[in-house]
Amino acid sequence: LYPTIHVAGTNGKGSVSHMLAAVLQQAGYRTGLYTSPHLLDFRERIRINGIPIPEEEVTGFVEDQRQVINRISPSFFEMTVAMAFDYFARGKVDVAVIETGLGGRLDSTNIITPALSIITNISLDHMEFLGDDEITIAREKGGIIKKGVPLVLGHTSEETEQVLTGMASRMNAPVKLAREYFEPLFRTVDTEGISLIRINDPGSGELESWKCDLAGDYQMENLSTTLTAIGELQQMGWNLSLEALKKGLASVSSSTGLLGRWQVLGVNPRSICDTAHNRSGVKAVMEQVSQTPRKKLHMVWGMVSDKETGTILPLLPQDATYYFTCSSVPRSLDEKTLQNRAREHGLNGDTFPGVKEAYRAAVNAADEDDMIFTGGSTFVVADLLSTLGYR
Repeated sequence: LYPTIHVAGTNGKGSVSHMLAAVLQQAGYRTGLYTSPHLLDFRERIRINGIPIPEEEVTGFVEDQRQVINRISPSFFEMTVAMAFDYFARGKVDVAVIETGLGGRLDSTNIITPALSIITNISLDHMEFLGDDEITIAREKGGIIKKGVPLVLGHTSEETEQVLTGMASRMNAPVKLAREYFEPLFRTVDTEGISLIRINDPGSGELESWKCDLAGDYQMENLSTTLTAIGELQQMGWNLSLEALKKGLASVSSSTGLLGRWQVLGVNPRSICDTAHNRSGVKAVMEQVSQTPRKKLHMVWGMVSDKETGTILPLLPQDATYYFTCSSVPRSLDEKTLQNRAREHGLNGDTFPGVKEAYRAAVNAADEDDMIFTGGSTFVVADLLSTLGYR
């Protein structure tokens, strides 16, 4: 019915999906975008040209499919994927960018045969489902590789790259490694908060600068993966001009509604939130926190109960004041339990029954030269954005 681009990976798959969708929209393609999870509204998961699926489409799909739903009892995710594919077909999209949930091989989205497959990176997360080492997880993510369909690989270790290229070879799927085409060097920010990312071409040694409205340092890696994917699509005959590429990357958030990635919430004191929630994601974000100028650091922090606190808490700065909290979802780790585990790693602070109370306390305690960081869980960031009136 319509071509698709399939995006998997431990971290970065959401950002890459939104970058691609923004560029495709700017190029004039009617673009479907399916991502998960949502932050504030279920309808964020399913968009056409950046506009969330209307409420009546959601309720209408459930009513129309009620007999099927009652008969086969699909999971929430399975039903959402079916809703997205149906909506994109009836909405007559030219292309749909589809982000996997977790894994790839057994993911509900993996019924498609895309025009292009992308795996952003491999690291440890969802180990209870995907395996407890990167090689096993790579095999699960590599399950999206289809026979003859080109594959773009973002950041990989030597071992995971070997696994994924081997799987691609067996499927006769040509592979492009982002590191062979784009080498991110550094990122600066202009007066309007737009990132200016300097990238080297390893082949020619030429330097290029790209503007992107996503501010995290980790977006440099995601940009390299996206540019590699765009290059592959261009070779396949997609009409993606340099102008569309530049305009799309400079307006990812406004074009697609992406929230929660190194999002600036305020200045004086500087307030940042980020949805990073696994070891590699938190490590990258904490490196940027450590490099951000500030007097004192205030950390509003909460986690879900199925994350390994023992591998994540050691990554957090000990020179911060902590406001331990829990989000509004049942999976949230109790704030008292989190506080006790954090103390074992030299992290100290008070507990608060919700994100709203924790953030308010941090704002009241912070001076204008301080920094407030809120994170640890997608749901903590969602609660904060809801508290602040984002919609």
